[in-house]
Amino acid sequence: MEVGKCGQKALRCGPWEVLLKPFEHQVGGHNSLMRFDDHTICKPLITREQRFYESLPPEMKEFTPEYRGVISICCEQNQEGYVNMMSYPCVENEALEQDDLPEWDQPRRRHSRRSLHRSSSGAEHREERPSLASGSTESNIQETRSPQMNLHIHSDVPFQMLDGNSGLSSEEISYNPWSLRCHRRQLSRMRAELKDQKVYKFLLLENVVHSFRFPCILDLKMGTRQHGDDASEEKAARQMKKCEESTSATLGVRVCGMQVYQLDTGNYLCRNKYYGRSLSIEGFRSALYQYLHNGMELRKDLFQPVLAKLRSLKAVLERQVSYRFYSSSLLIIYDGEYSRAGISVEHHQEMCMERMDSCLLAGLQGVNSMESSSLAQPKVDVRMIDFAHSTFRGFRNDPTVHDGPDRGYLFGLESLINILEQMCEESQ
Repeated sequence: MEVGKCGQKALRCGPWEVLLKPFEHQVGGHNSLMRFDDHTICKPLITREQRFYESLPPEMKEFTPEYRGVISICCEQNQEGYVNMMSYPCVENEALEQDDLPEWDQPRRRHSRRSLHRSSSGAEHREERPSLASGSTESNIQETRSPQMNLHIHSDVPFQMLDGNSGLSSEEISYNPWSLRCHRRQLSRMRAELKDQKVYKFLLLENVVHSFRFPCILDLKMGTRQHGDDASEEKAARQMKKCEESTSATLGVRVCGMQVYQLDTGNYLCRNKYYGRSLSIEGFRSALYQYLHNGMELRKDLFQPVLAKLRSLKAVLERQVSYRFYSSSLLIIYDGEYSRAGISVEHHQEMCMERMDSCLLAGLQGVNSMESSSLAQPKVDVRMIDFAHSTFRGFRNDPTVHDGPDRGYLFGLESLINILEQMCEESQ
């Protein structure tokens, strides 16, 4: 990817291109996530969520994606049917024009191409990526071209949906079926609005699975209540019914999406939110078991690292007085590549040799201890996401003020911890 960067006092920047594609590992949610680069994804901006990310307490940042600013995107379709997406830094006061609505629900604004000041093609190129934080004064435009933004994308690892309601055929595909479902809906909306030259705003967030070779992801809707304080009576009633009819009421948590890499087949097996809503307490437990099973064995080595992360998160949230995380989700992530079963012996040996070579080149000692420690402690991550309905005392002058920590969310964490502890004991 060729990029340009301008200094703080520069008026123009060199052109550079970013290919926006659907985020292949999206397992839940309503709106399509787009892959900005290897380390960054973007999602449709909701002002409330943006402000919440900007107001996060420091101790919560370990358990949330890093917030990286806002970009604006407008789309055009050429004669060949290609959709060109031009993105540029978002002006801060524009982000405040409409409150708490996804960009495609906001009033349309006509956007003249002449007002999108194209930078000179002769500007100097540099190797660093320009900052895209809100309020940036850069005048360059990042031009994104997506070949018809169709969904014929190929990957080495196929995905298979285990249940219906994905809107896709049962054949193997290259992206998580839920990701493609969300992307098709968003693409349909964008195509319908091309003639209006509508401008969309997207949040830039850390891609929390970028360091995992085969990310196994469990998306959990947390809490006993999902509707925000500002929800209409009709919406609140719908959300309460969903909670009552699922494990949200009985456990404070329900499955919203899942993908698990299977060592025996080399496929991802996927579940969606409709599957999660149908589960009983025992069904939820079975889903957790399936998430920790790689097709050949139960990953017993994951219990303690995951439990340690969940307990740490619980301790942090117990100190967040007045916070409510309505309709937010929790991601649990691990890498599906390695197993104590040693199914990929050759690859494991290559990995060991690469690590030994890198240690020798760096003049490091203790290679054997590093290797054994690496195998004994698999990498896992736990992140909170989706804060479009979150609140706390003094946040945006919200009229409703809650006392104490979010008991519904904590109840879900306690249920999750208890079930995993029981599974760990039974697996011994």
